[in-house]
Amino acid sequence: MYNDNPTLEGLNKRIDEEKQGEVFFKESAAEGEKFFYIESYGCQMNFSDSEIVASILAEAGFQATRNMEIADLILINTCSIREKAEETVRKRLRIFDKMKENRPGTLVGVLGCMAERLKTKFLDEEKLVDMVVGPDAYRDLPKLVSTAEDGDKGINVFLSREETYADIAPMRLDSNGVSAFISIMRGCDNMCSFCVVPFTRGRERSRDAFSVVAEANDLYSKGYREVTLLGQNVDSYKWENPESKEVVNFANLLEMVAKVHPDLRVRFSTSHPKDITDEVLHTMAAYENICKYIHLPVQSGNSRVLDLMNRTYDREWYTERVEAIYRIIPDCAISSDIIAGFCTETEEEHQETLSMIELADYSMSYMFYYSERPGTLAARKFEDDIPLEVKKRRLQEIIRLQNQVSFRHNKRDIGKTFKVLIEGDSKRSDQDFKGRNTQNKMIVFPKKDGLKPGDYTWVKVQDATSATLMGEIVEK
Repeated sequence: MYNDNPTLEGLNKRIDEEKQGEVFFKESAAEGEKFFYIESYGCQMNFSDSEIVASILAEAGFQATRNMEIADLILINTCSIREKAEETVRKRLRIFDKMKENRPGTLVGVLGCMAERLKTKFLDEEKLVDMVVGPDAYRDLPKLVSTAEDGDKGINVFLSREETYADIAPMRLDSNGVSAFISIMRGCDNMCSFCVVPFTRGRERSRDAFSVVAEANDLYSKGYREVTLLGQNVDSYKWENPESKEVVNFANLLEMVAKVHPDLRVRFSTSHPKDITDEVLHTMAAYENICKYIHLPVQSGNSRVLDLMNRTYDREWYTERVEAIYRIIPDCAISSDIIAGFCTETEEEHQETLSMIELADYSMSYMFYYSERPGTLAARKFEDDIPLEVKKRRLQEIIRLQNQVSFRHNKRDIGKTFKVLIEGDSKRSDQDFKGRNTQNKMIVFPKKDGLKPGDYTWVKVQDATSATLMGEIVEK
């Protein structure tokens, strides 16, 4: 069953301006043209959602622009995971509000997680926006725009149990033409006590497996050489074929996408420690083009704190999963998410988080101090009792140790040769390329004639920092 390699039937909503996976952004407006401008904040899923929104708007007659000065519709796709993200969005909305004074008739809309959580404040109290659209209501955007144009507030934050946008081919915004996201599922059933996602994105549902493979096929045909399968918890992906009644799990889906073409790299994010199975790990080991990299958020290294977080695993379970990864995929790199200063966390428990960084040998981590989010289980049940200065100090200790571990991790790669997918020019010099190896490490190396973004090349590592590898192209 899993050898099927379907065409893109049912997924042909491509935009005229989309050529080789890149969107043509217009910077000036002709009479009668309508433009939308969109900014995205937060997780990869939000950026993927913005590409779905762009496709829907293009079907409704809007064109994409990077110049908000000519936009008839300004949208901001928001994140509620941390307080800082919400503060950033509010600042941008005030800027957009000022712009409307010089361009009457411009509409401003909030999409995503903040839209669902703060709909009343945005529309009625602060009067900063004309429309509020939740993550499952993007198909309704053209109608909501019309409602707002008529002077009424456009709002739809309904959370669906079925919506996956499987039939919409995303417009690739700000694409490098090499790497792309594919959303394979939406929502989350994990009620982590610190997290707003189940309340802002709804219950978990998986996308039709064949539509995922079809999108991967389409991307490869357009020159893309890497896809990242996205979900709040990809390991719990499960789709039942309505005809054969066979169930496709995440390991099956990984294999299906890997078989699209050997030159199409496959990544995924994010894994939940309670669900990542040996079957997934063996599938990763079996296919060279499935990247040897797993983002496996730990959040805390202490079992009591993990229980308060409702992570449904303890330190021992997480440690066993890390050991299984390194046993089945010896060259795999693991990264993590870590929260410092969760409710009631003691110094001893903080030390256990530090020890987990060493034990798991993370290549890198996303690290934050705890930010209480209204409406979460933690906000309702626990007191946010760790002083801010203690949170910040613990976070700095985590960052310092992770930087040391990352540096040691990268230094071990000096002298090794890796297959690298060229993504484009280095940020520091147009004389150098940048690209990633299978472990998701960025490598910078001098250009060589005949190579371009999207090509694979072999690079020998000569030096390293905690964040980057430096090398030179070699013959394999």
